[in-house]
Amino acid sequence: RLYQISFEMPDCGEEPEPQTQHLVGDFSAPAEFFVTLGVFSFLYALAALVLYLRFHSLYGENKKLPFADFCVTICFAFLWLVAAAAWGKGLSDVKAATRPAGLIAAMGVCQGQEVVCNAGATPAMGLANISVVR
Repeated sequence: RLYQISFEMPDCGEEPEPQTQHLVGDFSAPAEFFVTLGVFSFLYALAALVLYLRFHSLYGENKKLPFADFCVTICFAFLWLVAAAAWGKGLSDVKAATRPAGLIAAMGVCQGQEVVCNAGATPAMGLANISVVR
């Protein structure tokens, strides 16, 4: 399924009304995967904490339970690495779709010969980059 990100751009022509431009693409799947994995990790951590604190004797007596806990933790660690890579890819897709030069090229009003369009300042993506690294 395709999502549309809408934003308004001023029209420098005869009508001063802003025009709505649409970026077509699905940028939500990596973020949904990352958040879903985070929620499942949190729920597993709560369940493991209850197991460790409430049923400590069961955990100590059963030799398969610590190994199963270790295997689930390794799986979550691997999936967390995959989710972080997907989050980074999704962020780079959003950056590419919202690059100021690309947005200017999509504006019909900027296609004239006498028209000079300037993107202005490049959007700050520092916090988004940090979210991938952390």
